[in-house]
Amino acid sequence: MEFGVFAQLFVPRYERDVDPMAEHKRIMRNVEVGIAADRTGIKYVWCPEHHFLDEYSHMPGPEVYLSFIAAQTERVHVGSAIFNITPKVNHPARVAETVALLDHVTKGRFEFGTGRGSSTTEVYGFDIDDLDETTAMWDEAVREIPKMWKPGPYSYEGRYFRMPEREVFPKPYGAAHPPMWVAAGSPGTFSKAGSMGLGAFCFTHGTPSKIEPLIKSYKDAVADATPVGDYVNDNIMVVTNMLCMEDREKAFETAVNMGMNYYTSLQMHWLDNIPKPDGFPQWPELVPEPTIDQLKKAVEIGMVVVGDPDDCAKAVQRWVDIGADQLCFSPTTNNLPAEVVIESMELFGKEVIPQFDKDPVHRSTRMREKAGYTLG
Repeated sequence: MEFGVFAQLFVPRYERDVDPMAEHKRIMRNVEVGIAADRTGIKYVWCPEHHFLDEYSHMPGPEVYLSFIAAQTERVHVGSAIFNITPKVNHPARVAETVALLDHVTKGRFEFGTGRGSSTTEVYGFDIDDLDETTAMWDEAVREIPKMWKPGPYSYEGRYFRMPEREVFPKPYGAAHPPMWVAAGSPGTFSKAGSMGLGAFCFTHGTPSKIEPLIKSYKDAVADATPVGDYVNDNIMVVTNMLCMEDREKAFETAVNMGMNYYTSLQMHWLDNIPKPDGFPQWPELVPEPTIDQLKKAVEIGMVVVGDPDDCAKAVQRWVDIGADQLCFSPTTNNLPAEVVIESMELFGKEVIPQFDKDPVHRSTRMREKAGYTLG
């Protein structure tokens, strides 16, 4: 099991209403946390691409944030989770150029996560009339981008984009392109990701027991994949919350007051292509914050990773048992100060990570090596 952090750039209105610098402070808090990942044993820093989603995410250019983090770190991999590769949002040739350049400046530490957008607010904002049609747009682009990295001219006449004959530069760093991933929110996407040889981001709510069938669907499909790129990236990542403290009761008291469900309410409000659980509150009604007893039960079943190092290790083991390859934490989608978040990461890195992540090499790099490709 490997570990990552997710730089979502949540900017709550309750902070902006009282502080005109709230957005800048939130940006720099994500920078602090991303840099801290490198020294705490966390292997990945992920960053999404979102547009127009007030409060939920102010991150329109993940390549800016990720390159800034990469320049100040040495070991951590930086990844797009996701680049929106639908042609009306980002032309596939521009994506191919950006990914290859990131691959070079990070010397192989970039992870190429893809997606199609998660909300009508975003999709319609780029003059796309039908959210469902973005699936076909993504299907077309994700198969063409790896072709642009090959030596020689490239041209294409497709349904959603066309390109006259041109050679796309730069080519990726080394003998193969960065590991490729896709966001998975619905059950069918997991098996589709596996069959295409793509790593999968598990952007769905639930306990390990509820996510287990989705992971199995992915693993069954990836075992017999026909990759759209140069190699199979057998990798599935899930996202949850984490708070690790020496004093377990203080950890639970802090967690129930850090506003984690306010962010969940925003997520379900904006991302209207993700299935909502029955009876889920409709915005502006909010999901209630958990009680300490409710949170302890959530930890017991692995839904969140909160408590002292022993509590956290037991929660992580739940995800290991169902076959997840990476557990990613969202440490800035709450009201905790950066110093509290980083202290939690440091303790987790010292006491918990060594129990699970015993390979200094990133799993995605192992996937590249397994296919016979080397970096540099």
